[in-house]
Amino acid sequence: MGGIRNTVRQELVARQLEEQISARFPVGQRLRVLDVGLGQGTQALRLARAGHKVTGLESDPTMLAAARTTLAGEPAGIQERVRLIEGDGRDTGVHFPAGTFDVVLCHGVLMYVDDPDPMLAGLARVLAPGGLLSVLVRNADALALRPGLSGDWDTALSAFDSPRYKNRLGLSVRADRLSALTTTLAGIGAPLHTWYGVRLFTDLAADDAVPPPAEELTRLLAAEERAGRTDPYRAVAALLHVCGVRG
Repeated sequence: MGGIRNTVRQELVARQLEEQISARFPVGQRLRVLDVGLGQGTQALRLARAGHKVTGLESDPTMLAAARTTLAGEPAGIQERVRLIEGDGRDTGVHFPAGTFDVVLCHGVLMYVDDPDPMLAGLARVLAPGGLLSVLVRNADALALRPGLSGDWDTALSAFDSPRYKNRLGLSVRADRLSALTTTLAGIGAPLHTWYGVRLFTDLAADDAVPPPAEELTRLLAAEERAGRTDPYRAVAALLHVCGVRG
């Protein structure tokens, strides 16, 4: 899963997803899952290995090729449960009828979308009644934290006034606030059910920082997981994991 930052992100989101899925669906039910912007396919493969049928939608041909390569290394039974499609998450209505999926994931995508509300409405549309919408976004209420702790005062000050920022790839992207997402989810018929913070203690780690040995990693993840569900810590985590339920 790469460096420590991505390891923490993927592991925490996986645990939070499992918690929500276990609470909403009967044990053993094979779910229909859509992963929008699946990237390297970490969550999609986890869910396929658990027995669910997963459709991955990815607009970046390079990332899609990487996901296909990773999938090719899986056993045949898992490969059969995964379908990969090249397409934009804003066009789910073109690809899927309403109510097609039990779970829809949209992780690390909205920061690249200037107007996320129509896209979220499209994701809610393809959810079956009672379905789970899982959205992972950059936390606009914590944008000043990373540059401030790094001593970059100009960037920290500007973060108080704008949800836009430059990510580690040097791209100008945007963050979301929990309050705005809560309003949007209510408006599209998938009101907020719960939310978590993701990556509080390790967000300043260097891109090439590797995970520590297993015993220390276990304690690190336990601390990150506890912070991600505990106020006031979760409110200033780098990422927000927001879960809505289709009415």
